[in-house]
Amino acid sequence: MNELLFFLHVGLIIAFALGALRLGKETLVAWVCIQSILANVFVIKQMDFLGFTITCSDVFAIGAILGLNLIQEYFGRESAKKTTSICLFFMLFFTVMSKMQLLYVPSKYDYAQSAYHTILSPAARILFASLFTFFLVQKIDVKFFQYIREKLPHYPLALRSALTIVLSQAIDTTLFSFLGLYGLVSSIFDIILISFLIKVLIILMTTPLVLFSKKMVRTS
Repeated sequence: MNELLFFLHVGLIIAFALGALRLGKETLVAWVCIQSILANVFVIKQMDFLGFTITCSDVFAIGAILGLNLIQEYFGRESAKKTTSICLFFMLFFTVMSKMQLLYVPSKYDYAQSAYHTILSPAARILFASLFTFFLVQKIDVKFFQYIREKLPHYPLALRSALTIVLSQAIDTTLFSFLGLYGLVSSIFDIILISFLIKVLIILMTTPLVLFSKKMVRTS
């Protein structure tokens, strides 16, 4: 069941990413921000996948990078850099609001505090690990995407996007796993290895669909 849900999940992410591109730059910027926040919320949930224990947030991380690459391709490098700053701002806002939520003393009728505490308590550590990793990886992604765009201008967007995402996710998976998840998951090495392989699989699945993105884009 998890494997079937995974492929459905990837399909939905692709469909909504192309829909965001169709609606324009502002929607795509919001898409990247939401993907990054969702990745941080769901990263502490573990599931069995092909006999391994992994987290449930890899698809959202790829969705964020895919959205960033589409912004850079169609709206320019400065738009991509600004999107990174906007995303970091909202990730910080989410973490502060999570802590505020936990500070309220629940009433005797409340039944959700323990669930919120479980989900949101690791938010600060995960956020700071994510902020550091996200900032570093996005810088690398933007610079490397620009580099191969200049060096390989005749290569299709799908291939250029795939190359940058593979590089950025290799760094992202290793660095974030140690900073944010060490001690919270059953096997950090399973998380790193399988998460990266899953991300590569997602990249291979999304790459052909990037070819259709030019039909979706509105530059106005």
